[in-house]
Amino acid sequence: MVDWNLAVATATRLVRPGPDVSRDEARAVVAELRRHAKASEGHVRGFTRMGTEETHDTPVLVVDRPGWVRANVAGFREILRPLLEKMQERRGSNPGSAVLGAVGGKVTGVELGMLLSFLSSRVLGQYETFAPATRDLPAGENGGGRLLLVAPNIVHVERELDVEPHDFRLWVCLHEETHRTQFTAVPWLRDHLEGEIQSFLAETDVDPMTFLERIRDAAQSLAGGRPEGEEEDGGRSFVELVQTPAQREILGRLTAVMSLLEGHADYVMDGVGPSVVPTVAEIREKFQQRRAKGASRLDMALRKLLGLDAKLRQYRDGERFVRAVVEQVGVDGFNRVWTSPNTLPTKAEIAKPADWVARVHRKAES
Repeated sequence: MVDWNLAVATATRLVRPGPDVSRDEARAVVAELRRHAKASEGHVRGFTRMGTEETHDTPVLVVDRPGWVRANVAGFREILRPLLEKMQERRGSNPGSAVLGAVGGKVTGVELGMLLSFLSSRVLGQYETFAPATRDLPAGENGGGRLLLVAPNIVHVERELDVEPHDFRLWVCLHEETHRTQFTAVPWLRDHLEGEIQSFLAETDVDPMTFLERIRDAAQSLAGGRPEGEEEDGGRSFVELVQTPAQREILGRLTAVMSLLEGHADYVMDGVGPSVVPTVAEIREKFQQRRAKGASRLDMALRKLLGLDAKLRQYRDGERFVRAVVEQVGVDGFNRVWTSPNTLPTKAEIAKPADWVARVHRKAES
């Protein structure tokens, strides 16, 4: 269904070159990011009161843009395997399926590669929750996972914002280390997220032609090529264009969890920042401005279609939720959120933190 090797080759061929740095400068950046990542472990554990030194079993990898692409393709292959196998079985009984599969797999591989090439220059860091270990990309022993820091992107943004490089690099590491701590200190979180994602994928209509029609609709929306007379879709993202009503319900729960995780990382980054990042206020202000406006009108249009604008809202709404809960019940009270899937906030509770406090704390105290 997907030519994964072609996806990697396409993305690698199309990826933009990184900022101009000498070999010695590049080595210095990599070494510093590794030091900051290590230092961030203690900073984040101390501030969040989550995890211990022993819980950090996942590696930290400093990668370039092609390295980020390869890592993400490996993660996609792992998480999408059940769905693609299901679609393969369904298609196997159709005449000419072998030929259609070969052609379709290459088309999908090219499209995925184009998407990854676009994203590869925008991601500063990423905790890969479902990453399997490969020869070139190690992962954690207990269920996978690895933290990626994309060195050329970090250098590009620090230059674009004209901020103090050493401070910015530590600031980024604090955010990404928080994600690493979330998953290593909360053992059930990875399995819960994987279960929700697999439930989402299981609801996908596995008829290949129907699925391709939805992909085509999404592509027409991207190109502005809707059939004549068709109503506007209200600016829905690619994800929204290919989902069913049942998937929207699951996506609501996933959105709440991702808002929590992203908002918590922003909250921790700002909480730790003043004590270890001297210029944190300047970095935060400039970075927020960059997030809000995007690089260009094309960039903003693509963010909307791919659902990346929703991710920006997750940072804002989630950080507001975490801050409000901590103000009401303190850090330890907030940390009840990690007790079980039942104590995770709903999408409605992200918008109304007091409702989560009432449900989780008053219920526990009654």
